[in-house]
Amino acid sequence: MVIKIKDLQHEDKPRERLKSYGPDKLTNRELLAIIINSGSKQYSSLECANKVLNLVENTRELRHLTLSELLSVNGIGESKAITILAVIELAKRMHSNTVLDKVEINEPQDVADYLMEKLRYLKQEHFVALLLNTKNQIIHEQSIFIGSLNMAVVHPRDLLREAVKHSAASIVIAHNHPSGDPTPSLEDIKTTKRILYCCDLMGIDLLDHIIIGDGEFISIFENDYIMREDLEINNITE
Repeated sequence: MVIKIKDLQHEDKPRERLKSYGPDKLTNRELLAIIINSGSKQYSSLECANKVLNLVENTRELRHLTLSELLSVNGIGESKAITILAVIELAKRMHSNTVLDKVEINEPQDVADYLMEKLRYLKQEHFVALLLNTKNQIIHEQSIFIGSLNMAVVHPRDLLREAVKHSAASIVIAHNHPSGDPTPSLEDIKTTKRILYCCDLMGIDLLDHIIIGDGEFISIFENDYIMREDLEINNITE
C-alpha cells in the first residue's frame, strides 16, 4: 500500500513542516520530497526521495548524479529527474559565487578549504588554476586539464594565457589525486618545475601547487618538494 503525502498527519507533511518550522528543520529526505513534488502510483514523494538518496553515500555526492542515474529510480520520471538536476546545478552555482566573493589565499589551507569538496570525489585528475589579484583575492578559477587516472599533461602556455587574459598578479595551481593519496608523483614535481620556470619568465608569481586527496592535501612548496633554485633550466628539463 502506498502512503500518500496527503494521508500523513499534518506534522509529518514536508511542506507543512517547512511552513511551521523552517527549511533548516527538515531532513534531506523531506527537502528532496518537496523538490520531487508528487509521487508515482507506486511510491510517495518521500519514498522516491529516499530512493534517490540511496544512490549516493552522502549528500555531497548528489552533485555528481546524472540524468540516467536518476531515471533508474522507480518513481522518478524525466520531469522529476530534470527538476532535481536543475536544483543541484543552481546550488553549485550559488556555492561557487558565494565562495569566490573576496576569497583571499594566504596559505595552503585556504586553497584546500576552497577546492577540497570540489575535487576530492572526482574520478579523473582535474588540474585547476586560481588566478589572484595583488591582494591575493581569487579573481578567476580556470580548469586547465582533465586527464586519466595516472597521467595529466599540463601545458604552461594554457595556464599563462588565462593569467594574462585576467591580469593576474599571481597563481595557485592545484589538482586532485583520485586515489585519495595526495603524495606528489615525480610527474607532479616535474610539471610544477616547468610551470614555475615559465611563470618566472612572465613575471607572474606561482605561489604554490596544492594536491588534493580524500580529506587531506599536500603543498609542494611548503613541504620543500621544490625549492626556488629549481628555476635553473637544467633542472626544469630533467
